[in-house]
Amino acid sequence: MDRKLLFKIIAVVVMSILLLVPLALIEGQIRDRSQRQHEVQQNIANSSAGAQTLVGPVILLEFRERVQEPARDPASGKITGTVSRIATQRRLISAESLDIDGAARVENRHRGIYQAQLFHLDLANQAKLVIEPFAASIPERTLIDAEATLVVGVSDPRGVDVDPEVTINGQPFRFITPGNRLETGEALKMPQLIVPLGRIDPSKTHSFDVRFPLQLTGTTRLAITPSAESNRIHLKSDWPHPNFGGRFLPRERSVGADGFDAQWAISHLARDFDQALDPTSGEALSIDFVDPVNVYLQSERAVKYGILFIVLTFAGFFLTEILRRAPIHPMQYLLVGLALALFFLLLIALSEHLSFALAYGLSSLACIALIGFYLAGALGGARRGLAFAGGLTGLYGVLYGVLLSEDNALLMGALLLFTALGTIMLATRRVDWHSLAGKTEQA
Repeated sequence: MDRKLLFKIIAVVVMSILLLVPLALIEGQIRDRSQRQHEVQQNIANSSAGAQTLVGPVILLEFRERVQEPARDPASGKITGTVSRIATQRRLISAESLDIDGAARVENRHRGIYQAQLFHLDLANQAKLVIEPFAASIPERTLIDAEATLVVGVSDPRGVDVDPEVTINGQPFRFITPGNRLETGEALKMPQLIVPLGRIDPSKTHSFDVRFPLQLTGTTRLAITPSAESNRIHLKSDWPHPNFGGRFLPRERSVGADGFDAQWAISHLARDFDQALDPTSGEALSIDFVDPVNVYLQSERAVKYGILFIVLTFAGFFLTEILRRAPIHPMQYLLVGLALALFFLLLIALSEHLSFALAYGLSSLACIALIGFYLAGALGGARRGLAFAGGLTGLYGVLYGVLLSEDNALLMGALLLFTALGTIMLATRRVDWHSLAGKTEQA
């Protein structure tokens, strides 16, 4: 291969590598804007309420036992008799059944150009809880008395919009915060609302039919733990882009432009009760009210294809030099490469103010027009400029398809590279590379 052709190839490769610098700077800018978006979401959550997790209701059973223990002489250590002391035991009892019906309305809160999704949830809760007759924890102990407390866990109580009336066996009650009577986290590993049920007779069966509404505000995510023996949960919303997650997916669901409707049916056989009481264990069903178009995520994905755009465009330039005998200066390569990189900066800047589709269309149109107009003069003909503009239009169209279909991104990218390589091989299959440099020079 002629030395001049070799130097030209090296120069093109070096410029391609140098253009990674502006692409990296643009990608860094996208990350900074995405981080700012996350900070705004956290700020809104701190000002209203964060992601919400609901646990319960369950019953906390506290009972006191008289324990007889050996009394020892302090000096000799010998047993001199027995001493009596009072021990307090606690036990959590799950509900036999839990029915939850809820509807969520989603609100977009803005801080400047950034936003976060708040949901306002109206729940109707119904549970049946039963305390079976019980005795002392071990035969050597004597049961003195027992007391029951209804407990509901809410990860961020600031989101409880009103003071709900709790109906237990037809009688009205109000939730209270634990205070000194029940330390937060003692019954559940999270903030909790309680209703004292009073002293109970441990020799009898006690049944509680519990009903209460709950108006709850949260940010982005709602999780509900199936703490009962039988759990039926029905949720609907006007939000058309839910992300169902957690350990339990809906048994039935429908998602459309007017929102979603989902139902869960979970038995005690499918969940671990101890883990269900811990909001950090993940033993819950969840719904994320996600933004359907995360412009920062899509822009970051787009910029990762920037080097592919540059390489394919430079390959087109190189083919033009070979097949059309039209020398292109390295500076022209560099200017067109910078214009391609500028597309991604325009994309993120416009998408913060316009819809992503419109921002993508305007950014690509601006860059295609700029490069096509420039190459029409640089290559000495409008047809060549239009040809490159048409090729870039196809590339931008493929990239937009990749961004819309993340699952098919690898397939589409692989097909694009295969097509590009096949085109180059077919176009140059009769090229005499040994004499190519001299002919290019003479042209």
